[in-house]
Amino acid sequence: MTVELDWENLGFEYRKLPFRYISRFKDGSWDEGALTEDSTLHLEEASTALHYGQQGFEGLKAYRTKDGSINLFRPDKNAERLQRTARRLMMPEVPTDKFIDAVKQVVKANEDFVPPYGTGGTLYIRPLLIGVGNTIGVHAAPEYIFTVFAMPVGNYFKGGLAPTNFIVSYDYDRAAPHGTGAAKVGGNYAASLVPGDTAKDRGFSDVIYLDPATHTKIEEVGSANFFGITADNEFITPLSPSILPSITKYSLLYLAENRLGMKAIEGEVEVDNLDHFVEAGACGTAAVISPIGGIQNKDDFHVFYSETEVGPVVKKLYDELVGIQFGDVEAPEGWIFKV
Repeated sequence: MTVELDWENLGFEYRKLPFRYISRFKDGSWDEGALTEDSTLHLEEASTALHYGQQGFEGLKAYRTKDGSINLFRPDKNAERLQRTARRLMMPEVPTDKFIDAVKQVVKANEDFVPPYGTGGTLYIRPLLIGVGNTIGVHAAPEYIFTVFAMPVGNYFKGGLAPTNFIVSYDYDRAAPHGTGAAKVGGNYAASLVPGDTAKDRGFSDVIYLDPATHTKIEEVGSANFFGITADNEFITPLSPSILPSITKYSLLYLAENRLGMKAIEGEVEVDNLDHFVEAGACGTAAVISPIGGIQNKDDFHVFYSETEVGPVVKKLYDELVGIQFGDVEAPEGWIFKV
């Protein structure tokens, strides 16, 4: 099939592709699962996913390499994170082998929609786990659906690898202490819509969320993780039980230490000590790495490296990570899965 798309200007938006995967959990076990062309989920009106938020999801990408083959980046880690989310919400875990097999089936079936090498585009993959069946009381569902669909995408933040500005939120929290912040569940994202839109109305890309207990420490940047670079060659990223553990963040921690020779630290990041950093960024599967130009913190606007230019360390980290994902840089063992 010849697919006619403007590969270099895809944006980050839904596109309905020919195939997706679906599997159902019933009577204590998962069925075999299969590809389907039906993009509509059929579920009961009293499904717990609709009423009580019993659902979790993941996001990962497929990358076209120079030789035309297709890479997946650490899909086993996405499987493990979905399993942690499932345990937190009393849903059945999707075994790692089943998860990876489903992802590979969807990518292979929609192979013509994996953007060509060199365009900057990727195939974004969305696994989804939801509670279904007729349940009106507040308890776990009797059945579950695991589905995986995909779409070609470009950059999540407009402008790609270019600095953007963010504003600290004191009026809204992303998650509660001891809540579901470390799980990838829809409710966390629904709660972010109002503060996110408010930030955009003021000319910022998104909000910086602080720790919900004290409002003194940086936790997340919109739906991405924060990191900062110090003048002492340190890569520092927040550590908190209410942060979603980003696979991209942990990959960057490893690369900063093992490829760039930096001191990699997970620890507290005080919002009033932004001048500790000479560069900063947001990272995640969708965002990859988005350099942070400046942060508005109450009446203070702090600029890191530049509002218009990407800092040298952020650029090195981006080149190393993206190079691994597209097969141009040697990957650490076990990071790349071929489709």
